[in-house]
Amino acid sequence: MKKLKICFLEPFFGGSHEDFATGLSASSRHDIRLFTMPARFWKWRSRGAALHFIHKLGRVDRFDGIMASDLLNLADFKALVRGTCPPIMVYFHENQLSYPLASGERMDYQFGFTNITTALTADRILFNSATHLNSFLDRLPGFLSMMPDYRPNWVVDAIDRKVRVLHPGCRFSSKDEVRIDDDDQPPLIIWNHRWEFDKQPARFFQVLDMLVEKGIDFRLALLGEKYQKIPGEFELARKRFHPYIVQYGYVDAKADYFNWLKKGDIVISTAQQENFGISVVEAVRHGCMPFLPNRLSYPEIIPAEHHGQVLYDSRDSLLEKVIAFFSNPSRYNTLRRLLSRDMGKYAWEKMAPLYDREWQELIGGDQVKRTNA
Repeated sequence: MKKLKICFLEPFFGGSHEDFATGLSASSRHDIRLFTMPARFWKWRSRGAALHFIHKLGRVDRFDGIMASDLLNLADFKALVRGTCPPIMVYFHENQLSYPLASGERMDYQFGFTNITTALTADRILFNSATHLNSFLDRLPGFLSMMPDYRPNWVVDAIDRKVRVLHPGCRFSSKDEVRIDDDDQPPLIIWNHRWEFDKQPARFFQVLDMLVEKGIDFRLALLGEKYQKIPGEFELARKRFHPYIVQYGYVDAKADYFNWLKKGDIVISTAQQENFGISVVEAVRHGCMPFLPNRLSYPEIIPAEHHGQVLYDSRDSLLEKVIAFFSNPSRYNTLRRLLSRDMGKYAWEKMAPLYDREWQELIGGDQVKRTNA
């Protein structure tokens, strides 16, 4: 198949959205050109990014295909296209039907309808996990039922017919097997998630408080990306855990970020919302032992044979697992290597050909047998 020219539209170029766009464009066999907007004011991006991109691009028929993330109002964009519009693929990192609301926030139903019309407008829809797809399809009928009349229930089947699951690729520091060094320093706990309410940092810091109360020594690296509004728990934690903190704040350089992950011993998630979990996959790939909720996307990305050692059902269960690790960290070395090796399946070198195959089917017309990643 010929090398295709793909236009990638990303209204929120930051975090997992940025990782996905740059990783795919660098790893695909096709020529993917990125058109992006800074990662801020997500609601205004959803409302107005289509107007920015349509003006920026001019004619789009110079491209063989268009890819966009879920934040773009694709129906608005396509309605404004001059000339022939090439096939469009949309990638759902998250959706506004199932995304949790911050304290005091009320749902703006229009963003849910934007997700729906974007999905209907796309020629192919990709979700980043089966967990995410199922939550979207499960919420869709209830969302439509809130309409007082003329409910378009037909959209459920219309979307379901063209949707697929394809995990995002991840970038790692190397292809080599992870090195796990036993030393005399206290284990290093990694937080590399976004500093936002849906990651429930208060619950994470509660567990650390319990470790302190039990006299358990540890080191703490608070990594992860910040946006306009930072949960107050982080500034409180900066004071409370000052003797334990070895890194506080986002690390810009990817190499430095990976070095922190390599130094890490444990990565903990207390998330309320997670549709895939790139930060966890990165940490585990670089040798961290994960302790994750037994819900969301985590049972999907962690091999079933390790669920009992990795996944927890309550705060007490999490604390029990963490304390067990601290009592004998070297006992987990073999498991950490096994989990690291398994996360290698998400490397862009392995995932990019699957995305290229989606374009081959959509644009090339070849009927290639597909297996969801």
